[in-house]
Amino acid sequence: MCCRISSGDHGEVTQQVEEPAAAPPVRTATTESRKAAVAAGITVLLWASAFVAIRDVGHTISPAPMALVRLAVAAVALTVLVLATRGRRMIPVPLTRRSLGMIAACGVLWLAGYTVALNAGEQHVDAGTAAVLVNVAPLLIAFGAGMFLGEGFPRPLIAGSLVAFGGVAVIAMGSTGDRDRVGVALCLLAAVLYTCSALIQKVVLRTVDGLTTTWLACVVGAVVLLPWTGRLVDELAAAPTSAILGAVYLGLFPTAIGFSTWAYALSRMDAGRLSATTYAVPTLSVLLSWLLLSEVPTEYGLLGGAISLIGVAISRRRPRPTP
Repeated sequence: MCCRISSGDHGEVTQQVEEPAAAPPVRTATTESRKAAVAAGITVLLWASAFVAIRDVGHTISPAPMALVRLAVAAVALTVLVLATRGRRMIPVPLTRRSLGMIAACGVLWLAGYTVALNAGEQHVDAGTAAVLVNVAPLLIAFGAGMFLGEGFPRPLIAGSLVAFGGVAVIAMGSTGDRDRVGVALCLLAAVLYTCSALIQKVVLRTVDGLTTTWLACVVGAVVLLPWTGRLVDELAAAPTSAILGAVYLGLFPTAIGFSTWAYALSRMDAGRLSATTYAVPTLSVLLSWLLLSEVPTEYGLLGGAISLIGVAISRRRPRPTP
């Protein structure tokens, strides 16, 4: 509190008391940024674990049925969550036709199309080649976001993405080398579907919350894959319990939770910066395979993983403001 004494017009002494300055506002932006970073980390970890689960489940369940059971489990889990948290008002804000169309596009292109293409592609190429081809997507997203979403082309993002992609290429050098044209085409198709869907989802999240977007996209993706229900039933009947549990895990964690945390982070971060963090997925996948499947990584895997993490760190740096 501060006092100020001054003389009035007739010589009287007046005293003015100034109130203490208001406390600085809470740094909500910093808090939201930290929450988004945590959500992105959860997504990266869960998506990395998905590669380990797919490797095990893929021996007994074919690509499209595997995607169907994964999305069906995720759709049911998210429906239960929405009912429990929102009650009868499952969609808090009325959706426009444009928003519904873009959410449907995400469900068809990403959750259904990308998943099936990736599952099928890994049956034709080795894991290292698949990782290199699919991880073209973060680079494409960074350039697409700069061109179409107004995010620009920050130097740390582009440099870090290139370094991280180089690390993924080093990881691939230690793979078996099995590949063919069909597998390469399928993995590149998966990368393109991933890119288009992420850019579309970024636009959707400007008006629709992440939970609603992920839930409806999972429902759409599961509906699209319903023609493979009969084949799924036959394969599940012959599948071991571990494969069934692995498929359920894929639906609950990498899909229901992983895509929800991705949507949360994407609504609060630039698409380019967020997609660059997914370069850590191959590195964590190598480590999880070592821990869970006793698959000892090669020297290329360890070196490439370190390079990828350095690239992710570079991409996360904020460019210095221009004076």
